[in-house]
Amino acid sequence: MISQWRQWGIALVGVLASAGGSADYRAHPEAQAFVSELVEEHGFQASRLEGWLGEAKRQDGILEAIARPAERTRTWAEYRPIFLQPLRVTRGIAFWREHREALARAERELGVPPEVVLAIIGVETNYGRTTGSHRVIDALSTLAFDYPPRAPFFRKELAQYFILMREHEQNPLAFKGSYAGAMGYGQFMPSSYRHYAIDFDGDGFADIWNNPTDAIGSVANYFAEHGWQRGAPVALRARASDDLARGDASDWNRIHPPELTVADWAERGLTPIFPLPAELPANALALAGDFGEEFWLAFHNFYVITRYNRSHLYALAVEQLSKEIKTAMETEQ
Repeated sequence: MISQWRQWGIALVGVLASAGGSADYRAHPEAQAFVSELVEEHGFQASRLEGWLGEAKRQDGILEAIARPAERTRTWAEYRPIFLQPLRVTRGIAFWREHREALARAERELGVPPEVVLAIIGVETNYGRTTGSHRVIDALSTLAFDYPPRAPFFRKELAQYFILMREHEQNPLAFKGSYAGAMGYGQFMPSSYRHYAIDFDGDGFADIWNNPTDAIGSVANYFAEHGWQRGAPVALRARASDDLARGDASDWNRIHPPELTVADWAERGLTPIFPLPAELPANALALAGDFGEEFWLAFHNFYVITRYNRSHLYALAVEQLSKEIKTAMETEQ
């Protein structure tokens, strides 16, 4: 059977072969319906939307990039070194020192520790060094109208982008982001920006592109709004017994709220390396590490990280980078 991802790849080849590297999205049938919807439901002027879409440029490189996300092809042993590097830890410490006050306030008011906020910004953009070079309108228009597998999602994000630009009286042609339309230090999609970005320095605009204080507050607010539990664990290595009852493959590497408990996993032969409350809800991870299979127990806060990016590899990279940053910071003090 051809996998869904292979089918999408075949469809993408057809798309790329049938069109050039640019397009006037004003003439796209789905764009016309998109404009009508924004006019009717959100009170936009059709001429204004058509003008912006006329300026949007189709980017074939975006279509190629989105068809090969790293998490789907890499093992944990391959994925981990991308983000768990000494330089990324060193830069995290420097960012902490520079923005100590904002990070401390985010922890005090929102309950999210500095090292977790730093790890997100570190993984997403290397502390603002790689926030993306694509115009957001190009990325979202390309994916909204020329990437059938997820076109409905990206049309919604394009609509959210236009709405937030109107709300803040900004030019939608002026902002840059990732190939998927994610923006700023923390790589917020437009809908996430509208729901969770906050003006943390009180200047009237939540500037996640250029203002680290707003970026810190916005990342922390995202976690708080998704149920981050202050002081609770994220993940912990576990030991597997020789008679581990694995059960179904779907029992492992879940990115859903934990349903089983530490005690339930212990009965199946998986125990944490340090004692934990037996009633603590936990998912189990089984990963291909540097020295063979690794086992982890992942808790509610781990699930919260996967709300930021729906990948257990991503969440574990964030958790481990946060630990390394915190340890290094404490060692230097």
